[in-house]
Amino acid sequence: MDIEELRTFVDVADAGGVSAAALRLGVAKSIVSRRLARLEAELGVQLLVRTTRGAALTEAGVAFRDHAARVCAEIDAAREAIVPAGDLRGRLRVAVPLTFGPTYFVPILAEMARRHPRLQIHTFCSDRFVDLIAEGYDCAIRVGYLPDSDLIARRVGPIHGRLVASPAYIAAHGAPETPDELLAHEALMQGNEAWQFLDGDRVVTVRPQGRFKADSGAALLAAAAAGIGLGYLPDALTHDHLASGALVPVMTRFPPPPAGAYVVRPPGRHPARKIRVLTDLLIEHCCPGETLPEPAAV
Repeated sequence: MDIEELRTFVDVADAGGVSAAALRLGVAKSIVSRRLARLEAELGVQLLVRTTRGAALTEAGVAFRDHAARVCAEIDAAREAIVPAGDLRGRLRVAVPLTFGPTYFVPILAEMARRHPRLQIHTFCSDRFVDLIAEGYDCAIRVGYLPDSDLIARRVGPIHGRLVASPAYIAAHGAPETPDELLAHEALMQGNEAWQFLDGDRVVTVRPQGRFKADSGAALLAAAAAGIGLGYLPDALTHDHLASGALVPVMTRFPPPPAGAYVVRPPGRHPARKIRVLTDLLIEHCCPGETLPEPAAV
């Protein structure tokens, strides 16, 4: 029984269809279909049935899926145990934020690819929170404040930010002096998130309101520069705008608490070595010489 056929079946089962699995695997749909056909022929049972929305598991497929996934995981662990210590093989699917990814994280992933020429790295850049398990990602790099979940997270670096506005917005609406005054202003937001500020050692939480929302930090930055409202943005995004005077800091007596950059992965006792190597490389670039906390559930 071919391991690629087993892995392909698991990807199709988890992705819900041949097209989605082909995208995950980086191969043509015809290759996925042939692998499935060979596997079903060898087993002598139908594992999947095509539907208008993709593919659904048969009763036999449901029973076989978990066994196949465990076999694939054991094979991966066995390969890691016998390959040279510095050699990584296989595939790493990683989701990174669109706002930071191409500039800050993709170069580090490219360095990982250079160091490990037998490793395939598939990178997905988006500011939405992907479902790592349902969409078949090994891990994701996320920035900011992590919501509660059953994922395992490892902090790999700090993210500092501030509240900013354009001089035109301040001239028209004034600038808030305290967190309570934010409620009278237009906030630029991704959704309905809360904003946090430090009042000495105390964290103050505010739920601002605003009519302009976007799922991209770059879009919120552009809206802030256009004078639409107040932006709660990381320094890495606002640096050039602050230097040019297009944006100015607001409410500086109440800075946001430091956020972080994290590698998050699905729950499990031991991460794959490729995830450990990526985590170490990110720490090497983001926090040289700093000791960071061990992974923890979020």
